[in-house]
Amino acid sequence: MVDYIDAHKDEFGVEPICQELPIAPSTYYASKTRPPSPRALSDEVALGEIRRVHADNLGVYGARKVHAQLRREGHRYARCTVERLMRRDGLRGVQRARGPRTTIPGDPAELPLDLVERAFTATAPDQLWVADITY
Repeated sequence: MVDYIDAHKDEFGVEPICQELPIAPSTYYASKTRPPSPRALSDEVALGEIRRVHADNLGVYGARKVHAQLRREGHRYARCTVERLMRRDGLRGVQRARGPRTTIPGDPAELPLDLVERAFTATAPDQLWVADITY
């Protein structure tokens, strides 16, 4: 919300925006003057390390492998922290290819015609043969 207020305060002012949003003006001003929290500071340090490891491995490492590499290097970040920071920064690993698709629908123009027009009842034997290939 603070970023939104910063983007529109020149046009509308801080107090009118805060009246429309569920935030007090004092909360906005306090957030602008307070120093960064210890978590924010540690997140910036961790994010630098995460970016480095991700780039060193050609951007293919996901959160699990980045976390494992950081542990090998002696950094003690929780895996959920690595996941959160990678998600926030837009870093993603490369996903392996999935297996082959076995049922790919064909072109509707190439499908056989419905010769019985969905009427599967016959009045005599050997008048209508129907087959179903389902697997």
